Amino acid sequence: MDHKSLIQTQIEDSIAVKQQLLPSLLPSIESAGKLLVESLKGNGLLYFCGNGGSSCDASHIAAELVVRYKSGNERKAIPALALNSDQAVLTACSNDYGYEYVFQRQVQAFGKPSDVFVGLTTSGNSQNIILAVEEARKIGMKVVLFLGGDGGKLKGKADVEIIVPSKITARIQECHILIGHILCSIIEKELFGLD
Repeated sequence: MDHKSLIQTQIEDSIAVKQQLLPSLLPSIESAGKLLVESLKGNGLLYFCGNGGSSCDASHIAAELVVRYKSGNERKAIPALALNSDQAVLTACSNDYGYEYVFQRQVQAFGKPSDVFVGLTTSGNSQNIILAVEEARKIGMKVVLFLGGDGGKLKGKADVEIIVPSKITARIQECHILIGHILCSIIEKELFGLD
């Protein structure tokens, strides 16, 4: 396969997966947006986390909320944190307890019932996300999950699940960041009247 064919195939594959979001995932994306807005209106905090590329997506979405999503949309900062950003906590917890507890310990330390935990995992099987979801539930937090494929072990464990219908990690992550951007747009519109 030459480079042009490879490029075209990847773009077409990405478009095909994204086209499947509209009929099947529109209600869950809308529900997630409402849940996040409700939490923020109640002085809640949004916690994002993921592993690998999903870690970067979690940080990206949190940054869009703390800073701003669209250029020109001047507004107050929105309280959002990426739990995968504190190197000292991640390495200390990994060393002392195990990597599977890195998000659970932070949810335990900071989470309140008014907050929302947002986990990103393309497989739905990441043990550190599973334990964090369990901890969030104990606290009474709402849970939103960005998943892929068949949803994995986390299917059925959240208030809102957004399951991208693909088994290809790259395609799932491309959709996750699109969905994250859509949620940022909903939040800016509902809280500040911004388009």
